[in-house]
Amino acid sequence: MYHTEVQIEGKAAHQSIEKKYYSTQKDVLIGIDVYSEKYNVAGKIDIFDVKACKLVERKNKVVTIYDGYVFQVYAQTFALREMGYEVKKIVIHDKTHNKNYPIPLPEDDDAMLNKFEKLIDDVNSFDLHDTGFNANIEKCKRCIYSHLCDYCLC
Repeated sequence: MYHTEVQIEGKAAHQSIEKKYYSTQKDVLIGIDVYSEKYNVAGKIDIFDVKACKLVERKNKVVTIYDGYVFQVYAQTFALREMGYEVKKIVIHDKTHNKNYPIPLPEDDDAMLNKFEKLIDDVNSFDLHDTGFNANIEKCKRCIYSHLCDYCLC
């Protein structure tokens, strides 16, 4: 498969997660697959500290907290909760700068939760053949899949 430089860096950032040598503590879940039935989304968490009820998503380098980052940890939070875990804290960790960015829980940020749920609805009802689809040049420029997309404006 083709990988951009950003994807290669991200893969390297997650190496300790993938190889499961980030932590040996029994109450720290690392790299587990999760699924939310309510939102019909699946993914893999980086780190979940069961005792601290803290979800950590590691990024190689954080320039800004994009909505997509928040949506990713929201989906993980809902999946963990459906699995019976309590999530009280969410953090995005910037490996390059060794900095943590706290993310409000979904129930504490109505506007972001509404945006998340709207995105889920939009994805579930998306029809590529609908004439209402308009590609966004700014997103296309930064998209790691632009070279694979028939609709890319790049």
